[in-house]
Amino acid sequence: MRLDKWLWAARFFKTRSLATDAVSGGKIKLNGAPTKPAREIKAGDRLDIFNGDTRWEVIVLALSEKRGPASEARLLYEETAESRAAREAEQMRRKFEVEPAADIHGRPTKRDRRQMDRFSR
Repeated sequence: MRLDKWLWAARFFKTRSLATDAVSGGKIKLNGAPTKPAREIKAGDRLDIFNGDTRWEVIVLALSEKRGPASEARLLYEETAESRAAREAEQMRRKFEVEPAADIHGRPTKRDRRQMDRFSR
């Protein structure tokens, strides 16, 4: 089965083209090595998946040609214990740390500019 098709069926990516782009961009490693989207995978292969801020290290348990519900997709792979612990630690870190630019949404409004002017005087 093609790697990009499996990533889509396992619900790591919303569309197959996003999965193909991720594999082509080097964000997916098969058994520790970069690969191509059409590479055939089999049960027992290890995948390192970097999707945005999230990183998974999974072992392929089964193959599926069709994209099914999330409950069935979880049966296609097993996440390693180290990967799960690192992902949960990263989620906790993000939960308690505030992103510096989280409150900035585009250009300042007229009201925002007036407040900045008052503050800078």
